[in-house]
Amino acid sequence: MGSYFFRTFADEFLTRGPMRRLLLIIICAHLFVTAGRAQGWPSEYDGVMLQAFYWDGYDDAQWTALEQQADQVSGTFDLVWLPQSGNCGGKSMGYDDLYWLSNYNSSFGTEAQLRSLISTYKAKGIKTLADVVINHRRNVSNWVDFPKETYKGVTYEMKSTDICADDEAKDWAKKNGYKLSSNNDTGEGWDGMRDLDHKSENVQTIVKAYLDFLKTDLGYAGFRYDMVKGYGAQFIGQYNSAAQPEFSVGECWDSSNTIKNWIEGTSMDGIIESAAFDFQFRYTVRNAMNNGDYRYLDLQNDGNWPLVSANFEQGQYRRYAVTFVENHDTERRPNAEQDPLKKDTLAANAFMLAMPGTPCVFMKHWQAYPAEIKAMVAARKAAGVNSESSYEVVGSAKKHFATKIKTASADRLLVVVGDVAAYEAANPLQQWVKVLSGYHYAYYFPVTMDMVYVDLPSGTYEGRQHATLTAVTTAADAQIVYTTDGTTPTVDSPAVDSGTSLMLPFGTTTLTVGLLVRGEVSGVVSRTYTVIEREEEIVITIPSFCEVGEDETCAFFEAPTSWDKTVMCWAWDTQNYTGGKWPGQACMRLGNADNGRAVWKWTYTGTLTTSPTNIIFSNNGSPQTDNLSFVNGGYYTMDGQKGVVPVGVPTPEKCATPTITYVGGKLLLQCATEGAECVWTLRSMTVSSGRGSSVTVAPQYLMSVYATADGYTDSETATALLVWGDAVVEGDNVIRMGGSASDGDVNGDGQVGIGDIVAITNIMAGK
Repeated sequence: MGSYFFRTFADEFLTRGPMRRLLLIIICAHLFVTAGRAQGWPSEYDGVMLQAFYWDGYDDAQWTALEQQADQVSGTFDLVWLPQSGNCGGKSMGYDDLYWLSNYNSSFGTEAQLRSLISTYKAKGIKTLADVVINHRRNVSNWVDFPKETYKGVTYEMKSTDICADDEAKDWAKKNGYKLSSNNDTGEGWDGMRDLDHKSENVQTIVKAYLDFLKTDLGYAGFRYDMVKGYGAQFIGQYNSAAQPEFSVGECWDSSNTIKNWIEGTSMDGIIESAAFDFQFRYTVRNAMNNGDYRYLDLQNDGNWPLVSANFEQGQYRRYAVTFVENHDTERRPNAEQDPLKKDTLAANAFMLAMPGTPCVFMKHWQAYPAEIKAMVAARKAAGVNSESSYEVVGSAKKHFATKIKTASADRLLVVVGDVAAYEAANPLQQWVKVLSGYHYAYYFPVTMDMVYVDLPSGTYEGRQHATLTAVTTAADAQIVYTTDGTTPTVDSPAVDSGTSLMLPFGTTTLTVGLLVRGEVSGVVSRTYTVIEREEEIVITIPSFCEVGEDETCAFFEAPTSWDKTVMCWAWDTQNYTGGKWPGQACMRLGNADNGRAVWKWTYTGTLTTSPTNIIFSNNGSPQTDNLSFVNGGYYTMDGQKGVVPVGVPTPEKCATPTITYVGGKLLLQCATEGAECVWTLRSMTVSSGRGSSVTVAPQYLMSVYATADGYTDSETATALLVWGDAVVEGDNVIRMGGSASDGDVNGDGQVGIGDIVAITNIMAGK
């Protein structure tokens, strides 16, 4: 059709008069512009987004800190949503915006650092979204004044007449002789700042300059619009039509029908100009996880199906749905409970990352589970899931939920969340191969994909790593061939069975794998790893000072060395056991574990007779552990529960290993543990050596000693080789007893027997 159009256009252009030619040029130009428009969000988009901040997370969201993570982010996330980057006149998360065009030294770093971050990300294939707050604006010195800023030689300044007529500043303005706009707000009002009148030509001009600055000067690829219910959706259409961002998403926090109407309301010339966050998707996931009932994943939330649901407008808004399970407005904050996910964070993310729409991962979840989320995203991309894929629910029960995702009508991915083993036991999965699994989630590929799946994505890792190779094929005799030097594997390369786990060497390795079926290699894929050796592996051993009394409800936490504040505990079920105000109750520091980490204990002191079901430990609020299942006496680290301290039975300490010495004619056995008794055994190790017909036998005895004491476990065993005579013996624990006893006759009675053991005993006693 394209070649036909251009042939027809050429004929018309050459054979018609000047006015007809001009008309054709205008039509063609319009078609080119329309074709090049992103229409609010790219079609069939297969990227994944990261929200790179959380509330009051200033340290983690510093531009320099985010830039240092570029290698970790690259390859997993295609879009990164940054916090509002303009100066707000003080420490701020950016939602009381002040400067738009002139001052970008913010609470997250300097303008130079911001530009460096955006440039570094762009070089690694990561696009950035600016947080755009244009519903309202902060004032400079009174209720109605705004900063004067210059961009591209033009000076811009909002006036009091750019404030909505029904803004709460109206009484102050009237009293002080200022005039506001004659237009009321075109959306919901907010009394925190001045509501801007988007009907004002001056406001529109300044907003368009602002967006141009963000996109063409700073280098942002698109915009995340804050609080879009505060003004008419048509203005987003006007602004995006002028700015032409690659991506645009609005925060329309409401029902799915309201969100749909907002999306449609952004249309210009029939073209939708923005996507929106799928809030109802978030709520269905929250309902399922927090209630421990996975059936909620396919139920409405307060009468709302998610935008991505097949039950909402036949799924036609999936392209414009940005899904999420947590953000800075729903997360648990130190000073507010909010509306957080309380458990099953991994399952929630696994479900989101398998579904259509464009998933947006929350920074705290990425920080807590980088390896797991990285693997989930890699599986999503390998399966070819995109924003407009379809899905079919194939299993819905309280304890588990299964969904089959299709792209271009072909099965591409099966996700199971909840009790995976129970689902597998009840459902035949011969046409699927499990490629990834974790706590309460599993991903499966259809056997028809004919590929090798490597469960460890490319990247930089610390500590020993393994990559599991899975053959996804209908061929029962398939093997996997691989190389580790970047070359393409052949039939002569090392071959392994499906399910083999390869240990990666330290350093940089390019692992290339292929499917070997009937003498042919196909489906070759590569992964590049940099594995950094840890200086030491942290060993978790429950210290002996951890004790649980009778009828005591408690838990222990081994804190990271980076935690420098009092460890707080937050424990709950349907009731709260730690005061009900975050971050909860202070723990008591007991001492240090053998690895040097501080160990803290929380004990419930209230009147409830039940125990909590969930527990969180935090560094006085932040950072914090994930939601953990409470076990009485449980011993926890950031990685979860590591053991249980028995009730009424303290973990016994081990006796010190004894020493064996020979001093002043005495063989001494000593143990540093007070009250310890040494238990020893002797075993004859007599050996012979010599030359010719003369034979010399030198007595040798192997002594083994361990220490025992009440209240302690037995010590490690110490050994020493006791030697008489001049025999040449090498070793670290050789004790020469002196003398020239021969033939093992230590006591000199002419025989070798029990008397010699007695003689050695006497030596030990100093007799």
